[in-house]
Amino acid sequence: MTRLEGLREEVASVDREILALVNRRLELVREIRALKDADGVPFLDPGQEERLLARLRERNGGPLSAKGVDRLFHEILDLVKRELDR
Repeated sequence: MTRLEGLREEVASVDREILALVNRRLELVREIRALKDADGVPFLDPGQEERLLARLRERNGGPLSAKGVDRLFHEILDLVKRELDR
């Protein structure tokens, strides 16, 4: 296996991990939504989302920029909301 092939396989492995983690996140958020619905609490909490983004920006060791963290997790949050509504 060449160095390029090895790197591509490593990237493919990371992609599979990302997919599994996004699916797990969706499962957890479904549980959170069910608990909030049962308690009559609104599902969406913009303050929670901003706190999440702030924590992630703070913990980011790079090379992803702070703006990249925001863009990535805004997309993940939007995707999860869309998936919950389907």
